[in-house]
Amino acid sequence: MTKISDAFKNGKAFIGFITGGDPDIETTEKLLYTMSESGADLIEIGIPFSDPIAEGPVIQEASERALAAGCTTDKLFDLVAKVSPNLDTPIVFMTYINPIYTYGKEKFMSKCKECGIQGIIVPDLPYEEKDELTPECNKYGIDLISLIAPTSHERITMIAKEAKGFVYCVSSLGVTGVRSEITTDISAMTDLVRKATDIPCAIGFGISTPEQAKKMSADADGVIVGSAIVKIVAQYGKDSAEHVAEYVRSMKEAIS
Repeated sequence: MTKISDAFKNGKAFIGFITGGDPDIETTEKLLYTMSESGADLIEIGIPFSDPIAEGPVIQEASERALAAGCTTDKLFDLVAKVSPNLDTPIVFMTYINPIYTYGKEKFMSKCKECGIQGIIVPDLPYEEKDELTPECNKYGIDLISLIAPTSHERITMIAKEAKGFVYCVSSLGVTGVRSEITTDISAMTDLVRKATDIPCAIGFGISTPEQAKKMSADADGVIVGSAIVKIVAQYGKDSAEHVAEYVRSMKEAIS
């Protein structure tokens, strides 16, 4: 059992995403502490990648900035190893299958365990191919978090039954990014998930305002926010921590 379940113990969970190394490793370290202190129940760190196919322009640009600043997977492992003993907030990596293969599956998962990463989200790994990583994840006690899209339909029950950590319900079709409105029937998705598993489900993709967060959290156990936070980091750079803290507090308050 990972610490991920702890994120859902105090009511609705607020899950915040940042791109690792944007604008630099020192700012990422500051953000991890301030987000945790401001009420984030779980933090996703995106490993910067040159071809992040699930991401919209905001997170793509953050990846480019991080890579240009010299961020590497090893630097993020070192950062998490340094920070995680001082954080109560569980941390998960969001990455793609290619960087894991390049790094070496076994080595990647063993480093995750070593540094305190609790789970991984791999948007380009279809459920049908999850056995590519399941043995290594199980060996090192890393939760492979499943994504369920609005188009999953009859696959939702199947995916939810075998889910680990939490079920990531994707609220909208397309890539990540702030959306003015979310039209997917979220409650139909979460109902199917709940019938199949006791594991919490959180909703992400497109949520940016406290109003949206409140509405989405009515049907889920938590909300995931990425692009809106990454936008603040893009705007304020090395001085973004206090602005992100304020935003996280307002979002946590909205869903409490």
